[in-house]
Amino acid sequence: MTATVSRPSEADVAAVVSGTHDDPFRVLGLHKVGRKWVARAFVAGADRVRAATLDGTTIGDLERKHPAGYFEGEVKLKARQPVRYEASNAKSSWTVIDPYVFGPVLGPLDDYYGAEGTHLRLYDRLGAHPVNHEGVDGVAFAVWAPNARRVSVVGDFNAWDGRRHVMRKRLGSGVWEIFLPGLGAGAIYKFEILAADGRLLPLKSDPYGFAAELRPKTASVVARIESFSWTDGAYVAMRAARDPRRTPVSIYEVHLGSWRRRDDGGFLSYDELADGLIPYVRDMGFTHLELLPITEHPFDLSWGYQPTGLFAPTSRFGDPAGFARFVDRAHAAGLGVILDWVPAHFPTDEHGLARFDGTALYEHEDPRRGFHPDWNTAIYNFGRREVAAFLVNDALFWLERYHLDGLRVDAVASMLYLDYSRKAGEWLPNERGGNENNEAIAFLRRMNEACYGTHPGIITIAEESTAWPAVSQPVFAGGLGFGFKWNMGFMHDTLAYLGREPIHRRFHHDEITFGLLYAFSENFVLPLSHDEVVHGKRTLLEKMGGDDWQKFAGLRAYYAFMWGYPGKKLLFMGQEFAQRQEWSEARGLDWHLLDAPSHAGVKALIADLNRLYREIPALHARDCEAEGFEWLIVDDAENSVFAWLRKAGDGDPPVAIVTNFTPVPRDHYVLPLPRAGRWQERLNTDATAYGGSGRGNLGAITAGTRPSHSQPASAEISLPPMATLYFEYAGN
Repeated sequence: MTATVSRPSEADVAAVVSGTHDDPFRVLGLHKVGRKWVARAFVAGADRVRAATLDGTTIGDLERKHPAGYFEGEVKLKARQPVRYEASNAKSSWTVIDPYVFGPVLGPLDDYYGAEGTHLRLYDRLGAHPVNHEGVDGVAFAVWAPNARRVSVVGDFNAWDGRRHVMRKRLGSGVWEIFLPGLGAGAIYKFEILAADGRLLPLKSDPYGFAAELRPKTASVVARIESFSWTDGAYVAMRAARDPRRTPVSIYEVHLGSWRRRDDGGFLSYDELADGLIPYVRDMGFTHLELLPITEHPFDLSWGYQPTGLFAPTSRFGDPAGFARFVDRAHAAGLGVILDWVPAHFPTDEHGLARFDGTALYEHEDPRRGFHPDWNTAIYNFGRREVAAFLVNDALFWLERYHLDGLRVDAVASMLYLDYSRKAGEWLPNERGGNENNEAIAFLRRMNEACYGTHPGIITIAEESTAWPAVSQPVFAGGLGFGFKWNMGFMHDTLAYLGREPIHRRFHHDEITFGLLYAFSENFVLPLSHDEVVHGKRTLLEKMGGDDWQKFAGLRAYYAFMWGYPGKKLLFMGQEFAQRQEWSEARGLDWHLLDAPSHAGVKALIADLNRLYREIPALHARDCEAEGFEWLIVDDAENSVFAWLRKAGDGDPPVAIVTNFTPVPRDHYVLPLPRAGRWQERLNTDATAYGGSGRGNLGAITAGTRPSHSQPASAEISLPPMATLYFEYAGN
């Protein structure tokens, strides 16, 4: 039965036309007065308004009751139904469908689970969704702003007038919603918010917006993202059936805006990137692409690490469908796609999350918890249920809607420690007086459980630079639940070692050997990332010690050393062909360098390393297990030589790896081996095909039964200068 509603007071009408009414649905729309239906509408700028059904049948003329454009009048209806208003003034006429005759789109379960912080499909409910509601096509908008006095949707469709589409507040959840009939994909919008004290806040983009305008514009864009037709079912099924710890993972880290540029300096589109980048990475033998953050961000120089649109692929390269096509084509080529994901902090741009409803909603009020001094950003309030749910939903969103294969979580160390990069007095301890951020720990565990529990075969990777224990151990075992952790110690120690002049390396032997003391304490990724080739740090080639010949030889030896070292691999773009200039987001890579044989040789080496890494189980099957590694020579500091064995077990042949990090060739060098017989030389970084001198072992060595270094067999080998060699056991 429809309730009878009395006529609104003058105060109600004044509040509606000024945009300050706390519940315009109580005033506007269709209302039963006695046995009659009355339509009440706010149509700014109109002199006359006629009400009609959607099929055009006139049902009544409304009388203007307020000069700002409030109209009211009896209409001929038997039951509530959608109504349109035919408005006019001296200059024009237009038609609007009344949004205030429609019921809510959200339901009580959304309120309950949203307030509880356990809703795992918030991206299906909040944001802007093209839907058919009560028989009418339009867009359902919903946003969380619990402390606002009023929230409106504004855009070109209502002349950015916050009085015209004031939203309904759902009591108990702090969510505001409205259905706007007649809108569709492509509509530009923001939220206009009045704070609790009546202050008009800067217009806010949608926290759940699925698309955004191209910077410097900052509005959200209505997008239909659920209709993409995926073709990667076989790939996703294959992914779910494998254990990433025991399969090859070789990651090409890329910044989409500077891998290549158009001739005019502009960005390539997602489709153009798919045409060029995907086949290149496939042919180079990598298994995964890792994208520096492509979530929407206002400032190119942030590289995406200060995002304002966590649910929107950046419009720099196209629309959401373009990004979906990019991922689908990567999967068709057998490549996984990993997203750099930034849940640690967010920028304070006025159109973003900062003081979203006039209060510290997503961040902490106290800057000792809520402000990051290194990056001038706000820190999420991980202890607030709705904020943690927002971030968990974002992680799940990328895995589900865009079929991503993993998330590399940025700046985890800054999340774990309350005193991260802070002096005494600049931070607040936890409830036990410690520096652990227990709320962030709980969030990370929940995020990992949700991701792994719903998307088999994906991986999460922590960029964590401290000795925090059990980062890559399951939550049930007391860990943080990540699949992998970046091995920052490997990167730091090995680059420090190789930056020294070769003659001095013998005094720093432990910079290479120390890492094996903890190499299996976590599931590690070995990262040579973008962070190592910017801000005056020089490229990997230029980090190498010695003259130019030694730099190239040392880099080749280092790459093969790394690909033979336990752990998954990550290499930033351009380093695969020994880029000389530091990376800049403002230009493409120096592809002309490949005309030089020395650079082309490094590229050929990386392709061969990836091929061997995939083909030979001993090089990947036990990357994360101590049983897969054994030192052969660990004590030859005088010659700066290292040798070890990689093993897969189950009858797969082992591989002996030996590295000479000096420019001195060593003939008749004794290599200890676990078995007598023939060992095939599968790789030699001094080969002429890679730009080397061509010294080697004619394709194989033969081990005799002479013991050495506690091994039952050994072989005399020719060990080229500044080189790494792989020998795979081939039998007697």
